[in-house]
Amino acid sequence: MADFWNALSLTPLEGAALAVIAFLAGVIRGFTGFALSAFALSTAVLILPPIELIPMLFWLEAGASLFMLRAGLRDADRRAAVTLLAGAAVGTFIGIGLTVALDVGVSRILALGLLISLAALQLARLRMAILATPAGTVGAGFAAGIANGLAGVGGMVVALYVLARDAEPRTMRATLVLYLFLGMLTSLLAHLWWGTMTRTATARGLALVPLCLAGVWLGARFFTPAWQRYYKAICLWLLIGLALIALGRSVL
Repeated sequence: MADFWNALSLTPLEGAALAVIAFLAGVIRGFTGFALSAFALSTAVLILPPIELIPMLFWLEAGASLFMLRAGLRDADRRAAVTLLAGAAVGTFIGIGLTVALDVGVSRILALGLLISLAALQLARLRMAILATPAGTVGAGFAAGIANGLAGVGGMVVALYVLARDAEPRTMRATLVLYLFLGMLTSLLAHLWWGTMTRTATARGLALVPLCLAGVWLGARFFTPAWQRYYKAICLWLLIGLALIALGRSVL
């Protein structure tokens, strides 16, 4: 057992905490179609710095995307998902590059601040009409890529985009699922380019995938459009609260 924890460069307590976080993040992803990394980052950032946490979360997102892909193919706005990906492909490389260049403390504060801002914008149900245009779609994808590279929360930017288009809950959820699936290759290439996808990050991610998928399965069983407006608001307020606590501990 000691060899297992040594391979992950974690203490048993850190590993147990990450396991719980991965399961709960999966439940949220299974229900809403996004916010897996946002939830995980808001809590796990106190255990690992963003530069180690974001590549680890890639594997959880990849597993969740494959698990939920069938619904994404059936109900998603495919043209929007592909257009978003075009912008995100560039933004992700830039975002990860910034994370590599920044001091650990600065990147943690920046990631948490970005998470809080995006969650607040969603709670405010801000609708920016420009996002519904072709140029706005590419721009939203680029912004999502930056957010993904800096904090692994690109899905929250895309959620703002879908909200601006006033889509049905099921279409919104499916489009997010398809976008996150299509973005897996781009994210992996960016991590490999910057050298952030280490063996340790891969081992941590793969070790947590089964627990995350169990959470995704449970969350998906509870998904109904009638409940989403309540559940989503609770999740966003939870994200903001956890991120504020982590931000306070990072600053003090």
